[in-house]
Amino acid sequence: MDHCSSRRVAQVSFFLDPQRRSPEQMLADWPSLVDVAEAARHGGTRVAVIQASATAAYVEHNGVPYHFLAPDRGESSIASTRVLRDLLERLDVDLLHVHGLGFAAEVVKLAELAPGIPILLQDHADRPPRFWRRTAARRMFDVASAVAFCAREQAVPFERDGLLGPRCTLLELPEAPARFTPGDRADARRRTGIRGSPCVLSVGHFDDNKDPLTVLDGVSLAARLLPDLRLWCCYGKAPLLSEVRSRVGRDPWLRHRVHLLGRVPHGEVEHLMRAADLFVLGSRREGSGYALAEALACGLPPVVTDIPSFRAMLGRGAVGWTWPCGDPRALRDALLEAAARPRAPLATEVRQHFDRELSFPAVGRKLADAYLQLTSPRGALAATTHEDAA
Repeated sequence: MDHCSSRRVAQVSFFLDPQRRSPEQMLADWPSLVDVAEAARHGGTRVAVIQASATAAYVEHNGVPYHFLAPDRGESSIASTRVLRDLLERLDVDLLHVHGLGFAAEVVKLAELAPGIPILLQDHADRPPRFWRRTAARRMFDVASAVAFCAREQAVPFERDGLLGPRCTLLELPEAPARFTPGDRADARRRTGIRGSPCVLSVGHFDDNKDPLTVLDGVSLAARLLPDLRLWCCYGKAPLLSEVRSRVGRDPWLRHRVHLLGRVPHGEVEHLMRAADLFVLGSRREGSGYALAEALACGLPPVVTDIPSFRAMLGRGAVGWTWPCGDPRALRDALLEAAARPRAPLATEVRQHFDRELSFPAVGRKLADAYLQLTSPRGALAATTHEDAA
């Protein structure tokens, strides 16, 4: 995109990894750190990444420079370091794209270090702060030029708490693209060993937010009309694992149909998504949904909860099925309707939607357009503001 090629953007993350991973390991373990930057580069933006880290380093990866900055001794943030100030002067950027809404003091300091440079804040499933931190949050939003959410509705709690000013510019941007691709289902089934008609896959923690117990209730109801249904669950954190096992064990409609795979290497998830017929999630709240994006990338039809971010990612009804949070009967109905559709044309439709909305070119184009909008003299006139949307 030639019109964006002159835009110089620094993507900034003040999040300090509690595991103190090396910069190289962060690049390997945090796909979104790489993917958002590479999507922006794909869209024609000259992008650099500034990432807080226990270890300072400079790494160039796939044409993107990554500046890993360590806090000064005795400090917990990179915001006040001289090295950040010097780096900003050296990069001479047109815009600062800050990930996360939980770094109020750091963003205010960033605005002081780079006066006159627009700041775009991006939500990553953040919640409005407690009341005693709201004054600091208001200062952060006041110095920002725009705030991006996956879905416009996600701004409502912040508006309700009086955090977003009347002229605050709101943008809709996906959190990240996905790298997965479709593949041969028969081959993927041989490789993974999963089966079912339909073969349903879930990828998410076993916690209250992902609500696996409602998913099990809905699958149990659907299995009465879909006796060959099988549910395969990949999960990491699992505070509800004992409850899940108990629910499966005492239900004859689930006992031989639900398979708990546990933590699965990220690369193997792609093969599972290629092998499955449907993707199910019971999330009550998500910033966007990396697993959902990856399912769409594989052409895997989704049956997910009707929450703002998922609605936005599915094109507000363009593809997939949604069901109200906590409603197993609605999940049953959605599974029955989805299972009745021929898989091949449905998978093609899902992948085409992904290519239009969540692929690297698509996300890169959306980022480039947002960057251009916020750095153009008349950019604010084209944006949606809190006041405009009221």
